[in-house]
Amino acid sequence: MSDMTSDMAMTDRPVGDSLVTVFGGSGFLGRHVVRALARRGYRVRVAVRRPELAGFLQPLGFVGQIQVIQANVRFPDSVARAVDGAHAVVNLVGVLASGGKQTYDAVHVAGAKAIAEACAKMAVPLVHVSALGADASSPSGYGRSKAEGEAAVRAAVPDAVIFRPSVVFGPEDTFFNRFAGMARFAPALPLIGGGATKFQPVFVGDVAIAIRKAVDGAAKAGTVYELGGPEVRSFRELMELMLREICARKPLVSIPFGLAGLMASLTQWIPGAPLTRDQVEMLKADNVVSDAAKTEGRTLAGLDLTPTALEVVLPSYLWRFRKAGQFTRVEV
Repeated sequence: MSDMTSDMAMTDRPVGDSLVTVFGGSGFLGRHVVRALARRGYRVRVAVRRPELAGFLQPLGFVGQIQVIQANVRFPDSVARAVDGAHAVVNLVGVLASGGKQTYDAVHVAGAKAIAEACAKMAVPLVHVSALGADASSPSGYGRSKAEGEAAVRAAVPDAVIFRPSVVFGPEDTFFNRFAGMARFAPALPLIGGGATKFQPVFVGDVAIAIRKAVDGAAKAGTVYELGGPEVRSFRELMELMLREICARKPLVSIPFGLAGLMASLTQWIPGAPLTRDQVEMLKADNVVSDAAKTEGRTLAGLDLTPTALEVVLPSYLWRFRKAGQFTRVEV
């Protein structure tokens, strides 16, 4: 069980008047990071493209503790203004699909570089969140751009702490919520490549606390941490677990990678498309913590955190997909 609750209490050393700027703080992971930092006692400056849509962050702290400002990682001047005066910076900005002005290169590479260079110029520590699968030779544009972003960060701020989480799950996730939503209406659920791809889902609260610990200075400078949950499961196993949690019976249909790629190429241009060719490419490789990271202590355990199991958290938010919601009788 995660020590999230006790660890988020404002204990340990006082942080005084320290200000932390969080880029991308209004996203799924961002809101949990902002809350963790606020509960630790930091003042938090949340840099987002649309401040008018981030008002929900204010109640996560005391009055005046959380400030939302406008910034766009594609414009270095706005990035510099957001970094100015901060004691630490956290970069959470990322996109799952590349398109329009929010391309992988613009966000994951140029954006990460702009933030890192601003931090270097002002001598501000940086915590950068990347992703497992970041690899300069990846067949996926997402994986390559994440690796290029990491390289840009290390070039500007060699002491930056980099986190690579696996699939992140929690109440607002786009993984289990998406497939549970599909299961309510679709006659069957697809298993790309047969569902054999392995994942190590990590709880969003654990990732948020890891980031907070890095801001505290508890992480080793210049280190890449790989964050995963306590178990490695195949995509098929994750879908079976999700279906049990929402008390639904749906067939799981295997779709070869080639056919999935063809289908994605025809639909990926539709806004909100459930699958892109790049995501199909990502599914061809396992998304788990490496043996090297475990041996070298570059994991949640290396930050004195015990990863939270899926079964502990999923029932707390997937119940809404059951036929009668929380009143559905669950067979054990």
